[in-house]
Amino acid sequence: MPDAAVRHAGALPTPRARRRYVIVISILIVLSIVFAFGLLAWDNPMPVGSDGFWRIAQLRVTNVTVIAVVAVAQAVATVAFQTVTNNRIITPSIMGFESLYRVVQTGSVYLFGVTGLIAIQGLWQFGLQIVIMVALAMLLYGWLLTGRYANLQIMLLVGIIIGGGLGAIATFMQRLLTPSEFDVLAARLFGNVSNADAGYLPLAIPLCAAAAALLWMRSRRLNVMALGADTANSLGVNHRRELLITLFLVAVLMATSTALVGPMTFLGFLVATLAYQFADTYDHRLVFPVAVLTAFTILTGAYFVMRHIFSAQGVVSILIEFVGGVVFLIVILRKGRL
Repeated sequence: MPDAAVRHAGALPTPRARRRYVIVISILIVLSIVFAFGLLAWDNPMPVGSDGFWRIAQLRVTNVTVIAVVAVAQAVATVAFQTVTNNRIITPSIMGFESLYRVVQTGSVYLFGVTGLIAIQGLWQFGLQIVIMVALAMLLYGWLLTGRYANLQIMLLVGIIIGGGLGAIATFMQRLLTPSEFDVLAARLFGNVSNADAGYLPLAIPLCAAAAALLWMRSRRLNVMALGADTANSLGVNHRRELLITLFLVAVLMATSTALVGPMTFLGFLVATLAYQFADTYDHRLVFPVAVLTAFTILTGAYFVMRHIFSAQGVVSILIEFVGGVVFLIVILRKGRL
């Protein structure tokens, strides 16, 4: 029987669409497991399954856990943000969200030297960075998206200007640093799993898990929000209220990811773009898992290949940003608009 004869209303209307989704999910799960196990087992001198093997693998679990946290945060936050802004181009990172991270890190070295950078690496300092980033993000997004003259183009322009201004401040302070201070700072300004401190995970994991779970539970509301403010309000969804709740959860995810590993500007965009193509559905209950698995596969695969094959772990984030930036330009040129 052809698919058209058994078509029904829903996120996956035909048997072919359902089979395709199951295949995509299965492939992503297998790749995620393979790359994650590769990070744990590759170059492990002990026999697989032995006590020595697991002792060595436990030392590498932190990196895999950090990658999982970043994958969940970046994927879920970007998909949700693009939904409430009704635009699949802009992301929280492009809005200048991560410029604050650079100012905080640079300002610490500029004012207090290398000891200042070390001083902001405790758990409570990590929590304070998240609180500051969430507060400023909510102030920006809440003002630009829910005001009387709310406008997507204005939000984009103001976000870019603020990000550029903060970047200029950070650049000015960096020029006044000594070479040794700048070298230490530069390692922190590139998004890198090695930047993460295992001591941050007891706070980062619950924050990301809670925010991502809440967004997934609100998937039906996000489906309605994607139809626009007027349609959402006419269907009984308080658009302003849902917008603020979503932006708050997005800010928590992005702040946690940025404070944990540093800026990854185009990772979210790359993951969201691929997830929409892979899932081929409007339902966020189905898009979110695909986006998370895609992010985890990209990150673990990139780190495995660059670390164990090319011995160039430090360029992983640069490579991901380059690929994400190219995809961003391709999408912009194809659409011809924001």
